[in-house]
Amino acid sequence: MKLRRPARRATLVVHVAASAGWLGLTLGLVALAAAAITTDSAPTIEASVRSMKVFTDWLVLPLAFLTLLSGVLLSLGTPWGLAQHRWVYTKFWLTLVTVTASTFALRPGVNDAAATVSAGEQLAGSTDLIAGPIVSMSAYLFMMVISVLKPWGLTRRGRRLRAAHRTDQKQLGQKQRASTHKKVDAEVMRQTA
Repeated sequence: MKLRRPARRATLVVHVAASAGWLGLTLGLVALAAAAITTDSAPTIEASVRSMKVFTDWLVLPLAFLTLLSGVLLSLGTPWGLAQHRWVYTKFWLTLVTVTASTFALRPGVNDAAATVSAGEQLAGSTDLIAGPIVSMSAYLFMMVISVLKPWGLTRRGRRLRAAHRTDQKQLGQKQRASTHKKVDAEVMRQTA
């Protein structure tokens, strides 16, 4: 299945916007976590953690899933393919890991921190609050770099598909050359007779 140009462009815009939003949101989480762990002001800590909770509850998961789905659609609907180029394959698995980590580690961790702060208690492991967003942000930046550079070449499957495509094109070209005959008209036939 190949996407037509308008659909491909629209999907690419959605993918880039969702990815950039996810990266920006994670940068915001890093800033809020840094504010929470570097201050002694209880109102600042509570405001930072509550803001992080709003981000993780309402924005992180929709952007994460939109990035994953639009990326899969782009890879399946363009010549890059999902498992033909190593950089696409790496991005797919990293995105899947970060979506899973956001769902089952980042969001519950921020919700626990928000419950702790709301109860008037102090945060026990303040580095836990910033570790998740820093790891996520590093993964997103790495994926952005490989999207631009497109390193590492083809996978085994990609090399096999490319070789099969070249063989098909070669056979098609030979058939076309063999079937092209010069048209013979009546004038040419009279001249030779």
